[in-house]
Amino acid sequence: MSFAELSKEQFINLATTKKSGAAVATPVWFALDGDVMYVMTGKAAGKVKRIRNNPAVTLGPCDRAGNLLGPTQTATARLLDESDYSRANALLNAKYGFMKTIFDLMARFNGGLQNRAFIEIRPSA
Repeated sequence: MSFAELSKEQFINLATTKKSGAAVATPVWFALDGDVMYVMTGKAAGKVKRIRNNPAVTLGPCDRAGNLLGPTQTATARLLDESDYSRANALLNAKYGFMKTIFDLMARFNGGLQNRAFIEIRPSA
């Protein structure tokens, strides 16, 4: 499965790996830019720590609750530098429109905008 096949999906199930080897899956919003996927999360989220320790991830289409809706694939993730956030954020804004605007508005009031991290995901070779 290529990332392009995920383009119409609302959520992906992003699975990162603990040091113990146990997988932790989370449904997330995502946006595509060719063969690159972007995900937004909190800087203190567990997935951020796990990606720092192990960039190998597994992902697949899912519903809002994280139930897989199709096959999974392996990929490699990396945390973006803050200077690279604007492109990822713009792609998520374009995909999720009004829902993302409301999400950002709520984040503005609870300090969430300053605590965001963006993840870049590329297919494994």
